[in-house]
Amino acid sequence: MMAIIGMFFQDGLTGSAWGDWALYTGSPLRAFESELGVQAPVGFWDPAGLSKDGDAAAFKRRRSTEIKHGRVSMLATMGYITPEVAGKFPGYLSPSKGLAFQDIPNGLAAISKVPFLGWLQIVIYCLYVEASGLGFNYIGTEQTPGDVGWKPPLLSGFDGEAKTKKLNAEIANGRLAMMAIIGMFFQDGLTGSAWGDWALYTDSPLRAFESELGVQAPFGYWDPAGLTKDGDTEAFKRRRVTEIKHGRVSMWACMGYITPEYFKWPGYCSPSKGLKFADIPNGLAALSKVPGAGWCQIFLFCGLLEKGLFVYDPSRAPGDYENGGVLGVPNGSTLPAGEAKSRKLNAEIANGRLAMMAIIGMFYQDGLTGSAWGDWELYTDSPLR
Repeated sequence: MMAIIGMFFQDGLTGSAWGDWALYTGSPLRAFESELGVQAPVGFWDPAGLSKDGDAAAFKRRRSTEIKHGRVSMLATMGYITPEVAGKFPGYLSPSKGLAFQDIPNGLAAISKVPFLGWLQIVIYCLYVEASGLGFNYIGTEQTPGDVGWKPPLLSGFDGEAKTKKLNAEIANGRLAMMAIIGMFFQDGLTGSAWGDWALYTDSPLRAFESELGVQAPFGYWDPAGLTKDGDTEAFKRRRVTEIKHGRVSMWACMGYITPEYFKWPGYCSPSKGLKFADIPNGLAALSKVPGAGWCQIFLFCGLLEKGLFVYDPSRAPGDYENGGVLGVPNGSTLPAGEAKSRKLNAEIANGRLAMMAIIGMFYQDGLTGSAWGDWELYTDSPLR
C-alpha cells in the first residue's frame, strides 16, 4: 500500500514509477537548486520556504546578504584567532591617545578601548564599502552575487569546475564562520574569552548551587526545569531536603521489595489476627493483608520520625539530622571530613535518585503483572491485548 502510493506520486511527477527526480521540474524550489551553495548532504536546503515563490530577484538579494555576512564573519573569526596565535602589532594604534596595540585585549573587551574617532573611522569605512560602486549592491543588476570585480591573489584565474568548487567552498566557509563568530561572542561575553573556561561564567543563578552535593558527571549541575534559576538558597535547601528524604525512603522501599523474595521472618506478624509473615505476599498485594491496627502503627511511626526525630534544622546541612547517627540513618556530621565524606554523601544522593526511579518502576510492574519483576505476559487487562 505504501509502495503503490509512492509509485503513483513518483510516476505522476517524473513520468515513471521509479523515475529520475531530476525530471520533476514543476517545483519552484527547483529554480535555484543549480546555484552555488547547494551542497551535499543537504542539497538545496530551504526549511523556511523562503524561495518557494521562485522569485529570482529575491533569491539574489538573500544570496548577496549571505555571502556578505559570511565574508565579514570569516574576517571577524580570524580577528579573534590571529592575536592569540601570531601576537599583536608593535607600536601605537592611536599615538595621540597613547594607545598601543599591546594594550588592547582580544575579543569583546576591545570594544571599551576603541576611542570615539576610531569608531567614527569604522562607521565611515563600512558606509563607504556598502554604498560605493565596488560591486556589493546586486539588487536590480545583472551581477552575480558576491562578484565585486576584485580578483583575489591565489584565488583568481580558475574556470569551470575548479571555479565552482572554490566559490562553493567560500559559501560553506562563510556559513561555518557565521556559526563560529556567534559562538565566540557568546563564550567571550560569558567567560571573558572566545574560548574561555566556562568555569569563569559565574553570573548565572544556576552557578549558585553547582558546588553542592549531587553535582555529578555526566550531567554536572542538571536543572532542566529551571527550578533554581532564581538563585534562592532557601528554596534550594528545601528541595534538597525533600530529595534526600524521598531517596532514603525509596532505598528502603526497594529493599523491602527485594528482601522478602529471599527471606521472611518466622512466626506471626499479627498473633491476634493469626497472620503469619509467610502469609503476606510481596509487593503491592501486601496492602490487602495489613489490618487496621497495622496501618495505624505505620502512620504513627512515620509521624514520629517526621515531627519528632528527623526535624529539619536550617543550621545543619540538608539531610543531616541530629539523631541520624544514633539511629543508623546516614548522618553527614558523623563522617570524617574531606574528599571521602563528599564522595559518600554524593553516593547517597545518587543511590537515592536511582532508588526513586526503581521503586516507581517496581510499582508499575507489580501493579500490572502481579510482581515487582513480573512477566509482562501476565498483563492481560490492557485493551491492546
